[in-house]
Amino acid sequence: MTEPLATAEPLTPTARIGQLFPILTPAQVERVAAQGRRRSIRRGEVLVEAGAAVVPFFVVTAGQVEIVRPSCETEMLVAVQGPGQFTGEVQLLSGRRALVRIRAREAGEVIELDREHLLALVQTDSELSEILLRAFILRRVELIAHGFGDVVLIGSNHCAGTLRVKEFLTRNGHPYTYIDLDRDADVQTVLDRFHIAATDVPVLICRGAEVLRNPTTQQIADGLGFNAAIDQAPIRDLLIVGAGPAGLAAAVYAASEGLGVLVIETNAPGGQAGASSKIENYLGFPTGISGQALAARAYTQAQKFGAQVIIAQNATRLACGRQPYSIELGTGPRVSGRAIIIATGAEYRRPSLENPSRFEGAGLYYGATYMEAQLCVAEEVIVVGGGNSAGQAAVFLAQTAKRVQVLVRADGLAASMSRYLVRRLEENPAIVLRTQTEIVALDGAGHLERVRWRDHRSGTTETHNIRHVFFMAGASPNTHWLDGGVVRDEKGFIKTGADLSPDELTAAQWPLARAPHLLETSRPGVFAVGDVRAGSLKRVASAVGEGSIAVSFVHQVLHE
Repeated sequence: MTEPLATAEPLTPTARIGQLFPILTPAQVERVAAQGRRRSIRRGEVLVEAGAAVVPFFVVTAGQVEIVRPSCETEMLVAVQGPGQFTGEVQLLSGRRALVRIRAREAGEVIELDREHLLALVQTDSELSEILLRAFILRRVELIAHGFGDVVLIGSNHCAGTLRVKEFLTRNGHPYTYIDLDRDADVQTVLDRFHIAATDVPVLICRGAEVLRNPTTQQIADGLGFNAAIDQAPIRDLLIVGAGPAGLAAAVYAASEGLGVLVIETNAPGGQAGASSKIENYLGFPTGISGQALAARAYTQAQKFGAQVIIAQNATRLACGRQPYSIELGTGPRVSGRAIIIATGAEYRRPSLENPSRFEGAGLYYGATYMEAQLCVAEEVIVVGGGNSAGQAAVFLAQTAKRVQVLVRADGLAASMSRYLVRRLEENPAIVLRTQTEIVALDGAGHLERVRWRDHRSGTTETHNIRHVFFMAGASPNTHWLDGGVVRDEKGFIKTGADLSPDELTAAQWPLARAPHLLETSRPGVFAVGDVRAGSLKRVASAVGEGSIAVSFVHQVLHE
């Protein structure tokens, strides 16, 4: 006997249902059938259990199947699908565990495809690929919007660890339910049931069973099975370190051209750009697109072509003394590849103040997304930085904050920020621009409470009771793990191509008669693209371009 179904609110307006749950034509169904097998289903038969590691793709040809979200004692009906409709969402592309239960509502027949045949279908049939991927993406969006996931996060908005876990789950597109210790009246019942103390937060409850207390990002990825479907042993044609715009572009182009690709990402797809509230000057998006949305699309696109992405793993060492090259990871076995693209990007510099780490996530932030904006509604905030990211953050935060103070050390913004953003800052009454001004001290007990800044023009120092600072200035390359493996400039950025001098190549023992290719480092077959590369333009569009260009040279190296 199944538990009574608790019916969810309608997921979307009627106009969008057709894209969420399209009905395939008979001809389209037959093309799917060519990749799979037909099988009968019995009423009440569970086709996929929530949490299953192996999840097939089904097209219903007769009868009905129901998609339900299991809860502690009940089920919530998510959707009912009939003839011509299909199951699945983006989890099918990545090979992650199922978030919902799929059960036969009526006896009938389905066409079943495993993940490999599904990938072959979306790679070779453009019409079906568009229909399936659009539905998969929209379904994941709805799961996220309604918190229909397999994990419950218990935390507090006053806890830096809670924000860290929220950001990791959100930027990895994983739906979750959030219980706020400070606001949820029934939280004690949950704490008692799982023997959780308030001091343990943030706490993740995975699939109603496994409890993770203040977990690291790697523990979260392991607990939710992010990387379970990826075999790290095979030698790939190409290893890509970093899943920002440059790394994802390289993955899309390399995988679509038939190369075996493995991407290693420390945190979440998108890199620094993924934390941008809005990118308005990227070609093809006249109304703008958030960094997270852009990254999610690129991530899905790379997986469509067969690229695999390891999440929450740190590259710790590059070993390129002999072929195939290998990269050592923080945990687990090393991974090997015939060519490597380094796309680890750069991060904003930490402020040169006394112990700023004590306020990170508790008043000091390096990105301005919806999650951070929720923490400072109707409060005064500070944005430090004169680049486009800082400008977008100021405009975004001004929508909900009481006032936004923009602090820059320069005389103005014209040299570092796009004109359209400068005008928006100038015309917004909630934004105050302070030039030749910098923060000199942060103060507070547990959470940031006060900020002291100095106006270099007047020489005065002021203290203000401001609890939120967004620091978006400077750039430090993520190259500490290379440890002399490739030539870098005095700031740590990787030198490539013609920027490498004959003396540097001699010192690096460059072994080939030819000079390094464009974007190639002092190691043959090792490339650097995007913000991590010396001389790069630090723009999303240029990073994407470099990622695609590097793949053309990877092909040449693989044929040498």
